[in-house]
Amino acid sequence: MTRSRRSVLGMMGAVPAAMLVSSGTAEAGIPDDLRPGGSYDRFVAQLAAEDKFSGTVLLSHRGRPVLSRAYGMADKQLSIPNQVDTIFALASASKPFTALAILQLAQQGKISFYDTLGTHLDGFPAEIAGTVTIHHLLTHTSGMGDLLGNQEFMAKAGTWTSADEVMTELMKIIRKEPLAFTPGTNNRYSNNGYDTLGAIVAKVSGKPFYDYVREHIFAVAGMTRTGFYTRPEWLSDRRIAHPYTMDTSGQRVDAVRTAQGAARMFIGTGGGNGFSTAPDLVRFACALTDGKLLNPTYTELYMSPKVPQRPRGAADPAFQSFIAYGAPAPIANNHRLFTHGGGAAGESTNWTIYRDLDWCGVILSNYDQIDLAAIIDRERNPIVSL
Repeated sequence: MTRSRRSVLGMMGAVPAAMLVSSGTAEAGIPDDLRPGGSYDRFVAQLAAEDKFSGTVLLSHRGRPVLSRAYGMADKQLSIPNQVDTIFALASASKPFTALAILQLAQQGKISFYDTLGTHLDGFPAEIAGTVTIHHLLTHTSGMGDLLGNQEFMAKAGTWTSADEVMTELMKIIRKEPLAFTPGTNNRYSNNGYDTLGAIVAKVSGKPFYDYVREHIFAVAGMTRTGFYTRPEWLSDRRIAHPYTMDTSGQRVDAVRTAQGAARMFIGTGGGNGFSTAPDLVRFACALTDGKLLNPTYTELYMSPKVPQRPRGAADPAFQSFIAYGAPAPIANNHRLFTHGGGAAGESTNWTIYRDLDWCGVILSNYDQIDLAAIIDRERNPIVSL
């Protein structure tokens, strides 16, 4: 990373949005649609004015901010507004951190991608322990399912009161879940698979999953506000946005203070709900592409397409969908992307690294049921048209 990139990123969490979008940050070749006052900026502002968006958006080019905006309230009860460096729950958009931890351990020779699950974890039935591989787990081709449909998990998740209890009890339930298909024969998104990868990180590294990613990913990348915050921290830390979910009456309610919040897990897992800020996610993108988190060979291995995905709706020849290790890696208009989104009650998130174009886009919202796809399109289309 260059000296200028480091200096700009060092300021991003500490200065007002107006400074971040000054004319000095824009470079030649920036599409007008993406500049301050452009169509993307106006589109998100209109959504916020209609209370259809609350959160922050950030666009960076070559590590420098092009557009940074924050809208709505982080905590309505305490009248705390969202800011550029507000911390948001990421939902599944933190899965790539789990995959990156696995890639780091593989780079060190501690994991092979064709190690079976049973190589590292005990207690799984033989038909799972001996057939599901690290590669399957990383690419959502393991046949493992999703605990969000498991009644035992839904009943117990809110009762766990420590990180150790979350990991221990979660894996007890996952070990009892059958496979939906023979590993490697299909592709189905699996939270269970990434929860299991988090447990493998802990077992192989010899330290809690949360400590490993904090020390080897967040600290190395300079992600000073990123972490796996606990439910009590979510309630007490004024830097963290509260999630506002739409109830059956159409009103938005605080999804962490209410009874619904009491049912949330004490802490996130390898499967999701780490927390981060828009500037920290740009720092992550820069550290990754600058080779600070993996060597160049393993960076390419991490980010390159592995498994093709069927298109949703009508096929678009300009957009081909793939899964990499940890995130979708689509090809859009002949450009390579690495991206992940997430959604939960009061959470809508997405970040994208435009690999060939040196752009990064971040969308973090503490509302659910927003038109996230439309916001992504407004960000993405001008970039991949370059």
